[in-house]
Amino acid sequence: MDSSAIIQGVSVGGELLGVGVIAVGMVAGTLRYLWALALKNPRAYIDFRHATARTLLLGLEVLVAADVVRTVAVAPTLGNIAVLAGIVAIRTFLGWTLQLEMEGRWPWQRSAPGQRHSQCDQ
Repeated sequence: MDSSAIIQGVSVGGELLGVGVIAVGMVAGTLRYLWALALKNPRAYIDFRHATARTLLLGLEVLVAADVVRTVAVAPTLGNIAVLAGIVAIRTFLGWTLQLEMEGRWPWQRSAPGQRHSQCDQ
């Protein structure tokens, strides 16, 4: 087995891991949400949205890592690097908007001293 096949396998494994993180996180978050609804937790929906956003952020990070491995190690052509740049830009924008949704501020903005991380926690 040559090194490009191994790296391709690592990349596919990373993609499967990223999809698995999102799938398992969504199922677990949905079950927690349903349990919180059954207990009449008033924060059930907010907690579900935050858990969903965290799951998506983690899954996107793993998927980007898999894309980087594939592009840099397997086929570093100018076209593939341009496609990777587009994918990373889109996923970065998604990550920023998810963080804005969860914390009420952009990633580069500092929270005020003593301020909680989420507007919904106040």
